[in-house]
Amino acid sequence: MESGEISIQTRDRRNPPHVGLRCMWPTFHQDPETERLICNCFLLQCGGPAVRMGEQLDCEMCKECLYGRKYIQVDDVPHCVSCYDRLYANTCQGCKELIGHNSRELYYDDRHYHEECFHCSRCDRSLAEEPFACQEEALLCNDCYCSEFSSKCVACNKNVMPGSRKLEYSGSTWHEECFVCRVCEKSLGSQAFIPEKNDYYCVPCYEGRVAPRCSQCKQVLVKGGVTYQGEPWHKECFLCTGCKMQLAGQSFTSQGDNPYCIKCFSNLYAQKCTACNKAITGFEGGKYVSFEKCQWHELCFKCSGCSVSLLGAGFFPKGTKILCKDCNVN
Repeated sequence: MESGEISIQTRDRRNPPHVGLRCMWPTFHQDPETERLICNCFLLQCGGPAVRMGEQLDCEMCKECLYGRKYIQVDDVPHCVSCYDRLYANTCQGCKELIGHNSRELYYDDRHYHEECFHCSRCDRSLAEEPFACQEEALLCNDCYCSEFSSKCVACNKNVMPGSRKLEYSGSTWHEECFVCRVCEKSLGSQAFIPEKNDYYCVPCYEGRVAPRCSQCKQVLVKGGVTYQGEPWHKECFLCTGCKMQLAGQSFTSQGDNPYCIKCFSNLYAQKCTACNKAITGFEGGKYVSFEKCQWHELCFKCSGCSVSLLGAGFFPKGTKILCKDCNVN
C-alpha cells in the first residue's frame, strides 16, 4: 500500500490553442507571382510568426486548412485538434480513452486519468481533492482502505491511517505516538525497549522498577541468568559453595540452602561405599543398597568371598563384609 499524490494538468499545456478569424473589412493586394489577392491584415501573433490570410496555414499532419479553426502549435508547427490529440494525448488508465487537449488530466505514478475517472474503486468517490491509497494498483479512498486493509493500533484500537507513521513489533501495530513506556509514558519509537508480559518499558524504567535482581550481588539482571530456589542469579554469581566453580550448565546439588558441585558435595557430605570407599552420590542414575549403617554401590554389593552379586539374594553380614550362603557355610 502507498498513499498517493497527484498532479493536475491540462492537455493544452504545450502551447495555447490559436483560433483563426475572418477579416471584417479586408483590404487586398495582388501577389505578382501567383496573381492571387492577399489580405493585408495580420490575423495571429500568439508568440509565433505573423500569419497573413494569403499565407499557407495547414495542419502539419493531415494538411487541412486551419483558417477559422482552433489549432495547437508544437515547436511552432501547427496541428489541428484531432491530430494533436491523436499524437500527443495520453490514455486514461480508468476508461482507456484518450484524454483530450482541453480535458483536466490527473497524473499519478506514471499513469494518467480523466478527472472524472480518478475515483475510489470501491465507493466511486472522487479522489481529485482527497488523500488516497493504492492497493495492488486499485485506488482507494482512506475510508475504504481502512475498512479493508488498515491495521488497528493495539494501544488505542483506532485505525492506522495510510501514510501515517507506525511501529510494528511481534505481530502488533501501534501509532508512533501510542508506543510508549508503561512507566514514564515516553515514546519508545527511537530507543531500546524491553517487553515484559504485555507491557513495554524503556531501559531506565525497566531496570529501576521491574527488572529482577541477583540474589547474590543485588544488581539488575538485564538478560540471561539462572533461577535457584525461586530466586534469580547472574550466571557468574551462581557458584559452588565449596570450590567457587560456576554451576550454570553443570550438574549440582545442595546442602541446606547452599549449592555444591558434585565433586565438593561428594567429598563433604556423600556416604561412602562400604566396599570401595568411594562416594555414593546417586547422580547419573547411580543406585545403591543400604543395610543398617552401611551403603554399597549396586555393582559393589557382592560376596566378599566369591564376588557373586548379592542383589536380590540373601546374604550374611560379617562386620563390614557380606557373604553369600555358600561362602558363609564354608
